[in-house]
Amino acid sequence: MTANHQEVFFKRLSGQNEKYRYKLPSRDDAGTFIQNLINFLFPISQDCPSCPSKDLAMKYADLRRDLSCMLQPLLPQLERDTEVILDDIFAQVPEIYEELLKDAKSITDNDPASVSIEEVISVYPGFMAIATYRFAHSFAKAGIPLLPRMLTEFAHSQTGIDIHPNAIIGHSFFIDHGTGVVIGETTRIGNNVKLYQGVTLGATHVSKSLASRKRHPTIEDNVVVYANATILGGETVIGHDSIIGGNAWLVRSVPPFSQVYHQSKIEIRPQVKATEAPAT
Repeated sequence: MTANHQEVFFKRLSGQNEKYRYKLPSRDDAGTFIQNLINFLFPISQDCPSCPSKDLAMKYADLRRDLSCMLQPLLPQLERDTEVILDDIFAQVPEIYEELLKDAKSITDNDPASVSIEEVISVYPGFMAIATYRFAHSFAKAGIPLLPRMLTEFAHSQTGIDIHPNAIIGHSFFIDHGTGVVIGETTRIGNNVKLYQGVTLGATHVSKSLASRKRHPTIEDNVVVYANATILGGETVIGHDSIIGGNAWLVRSVPPFSQVYHQSKIEIRPQVKATEAPAT
């Protein structure tokens, strides 16, 4: 690239950058913040002994300062004062903590492979995705644009679980294994719901004109959805205490206490031995 071409390109780039509607914090900062917040609430995984330790009040102050810094690029889009938003968010932390304890207990109680609640909190991708979602959801309710999605996309990249921050999810939520789980923006999930890997709670149509409508299903209390099931549509309601079997495809509602299974046919044929060639 010649000096003249470089100058033209830089001028074009500068002009384009001025047209962007949003400025954002970095992905790395967003990921570090949510991980530090989870570690603050559940200090189970310990840092190296040589690392300096801080008391809870200092760590809390650091988290508030870090979030304040991440909000700075978004100031033109914020409808309230930053300090008011921070007060609102951190006032919700105790309630979210209690919800996460219920989530962790649900996973521990329902997964035969789990050894302890400490293992669930420290290791399980489902817990990390749920914890990130619950904080991102509180950010979205506080009127913070884009950052909530940055947080859940960080968890998505770490766990393979995609939960939109605007989804509404009740207590004692359990995602087992989790890879490939997708929970859309307008999904509503009740209490004591269990999802397995590959479950999609999605929309029947992809169109910007539907952005303001409920596009994703409602899953009522005590529902179990097994691996690779797909449930679509804003009017689709899975009644409470139902079981949705693996690989099922649903675009309509089912009543409470339903059992829905995908039927497949497997044939096992005996191997036919090749006819021996005649002796010559």
